[in-house]
Amino acid sequence: MTRRVAAIDCGTNSIRLLVADLPEPSAGPEAPLVELSRRMEIVRLGQGVDRTGRLAPEAIERTRVALAAYAAEISALGAEAVRMVATSASRDAENADDFRRMVTETLGVTPEVISGDEEARLSFTGAVRGLPADIASPYLVVDIGGGSTEFVVGDRDDTSGTGLRVDAAVSVDIGCVRMTERHLHGDPPGLDEITAAEADISAAVDRALEAVPGREAATLIGLAGSVTTVVAIAQGLDSYQPRLIHRARASYDEVAKVTTDLLARTAEQRLAIPVMHPGRADVIGAGALVLQVIMRRAGMPYVIASEHDILDGIAYSLL
Repeated sequence: MTRRVAAIDCGTNSIRLLVADLPEPSAGPEAPLVELSRRMEIVRLGQGVDRTGRLAPEAIERTRVALAAYAAEISALGAEAVRMVATSASRDAENADDFRRMVTETLGVTPEVISGDEEARLSFTGAVRGLPADIASPYLVVDIGGGSTEFVVGDRDDTSGTGLRVDAAVSVDIGCVRMTERHLHGDPPGLDEITAAEADISAAVDRALEAVPGREAATLIGLAGSVTTVVAIAQGLDSYQPRLIHRARASYDEVAKVTTDLLARTAEQRLAIPVMHPGRADVIGAGALVLQVIMRRAGMPYVIASEHDILDGIAYSLL
């Protein structure tokens, strides 16, 4: 008997909902879930956290409004279990209790403020479960968020209960919002700002790749909006089409070209790109730069974009 569940991922930049029917617990690692609803709202919960150490009241309110709409949809679709995971901004903020209280009152469940390690493992499960067997392993999965980026290396494992094996995971504070607020102040940013951001990102990426270790992986899989947007631009799509973006590949040269172009544009000019979400235009340059640096430092010739990520991993965790 299938089980209907709801998963919510509340990150630094966006809050997302997935309502799905899970496969039977006895099904193998290639058995997919059946998606009923997948939604995303840009709420910028992590607005100013890197500078102030606190969640802004207006950011908490934006998140509450989005969460109230999600709660109504969860009820309408009849999900029997709900899990909400809150990530980087909620770990870092001094007033995280205010956020947790709001979520409990609005959604009726307590958000789990998970560690970067757990965040990475959920991302790996979401990205790799259901992956075709002909994609070379081991896998380096990177989830470029607003406040942090998660790195996880793993493989298939027929002896485990999930059919997947996570070998190592680490989280570093180089998300697209954090890097924009820290370094990329110009519109467009100046060369000195880009150079400072790249140095900051490179140092963090090198630490992460030593910890996981990512340079030994055969395939790079990239998650979240920065990656999928960059790959969509590289494909030349005239609108954001998840079906075409999911598992599409972009070479290092394509990613570098897109990154250079994004960083040379103003936020208004980025908004004119057909695949661009309005809430991502001001931070996509930093997100693209994080992806480019990861590919260069890991020696990866291409990245596979995945529309399945931590949100799917949260849902699978309710099996």
